[in-house]
Amino acid sequence: MRWTSGEFVADDDTARIDVDVVHGYLRTSYWSPGIPRDVVRKAVEGSLCVGVYTADGTQVGFARAVTDRATFAWIADVFVLDEYRGHGLGRFVVSTLLEHPELRGLRRTMLATADAHTLYESYGFTPLEKPDVFLHIARDPKVLYQ
Repeated sequence: MRWTSGEFVADDDTARIDVDVVHGYLRTSYWSPGIPRDVVRKAVEGSLCVGVYTADGTQVGFARAVTDRATFAWIADVFVLDEYRGHGLGRFVVSTLLEHPELRGLRRTMLATADAHTLYESYGFTPLEKPDVFLHIARDPKVLYQ
């Protein structure tokens, strides 16, 4: 699928994703510091991804959903490169992912954020009603990525 916003284009062609751009951003992000390039590549290959590109094809944004495409999705790794912020591309990439036909009608869509609550709340995301029923295993990335 393909979407446009002004001079920018988004699409879900995983083969078009520039893994070097995605890795370059994610390895310095607060949620995945030091993540190896191969882990990013595998995550892209196993996810429903949306890339955002300039008219000349340069990748400037990204978002992915880990999903069964039937009942559940986890939105992850949403970003717009710093030099392209201020053009509404954060909203554009989130909208394109959430409106994707393979994510419509899911029973639950989740994400985690430390700094974009207002953006996600505008799409209907709310804090967990019963956080005590959710459990997770958290492994130290410093140990995993050695």
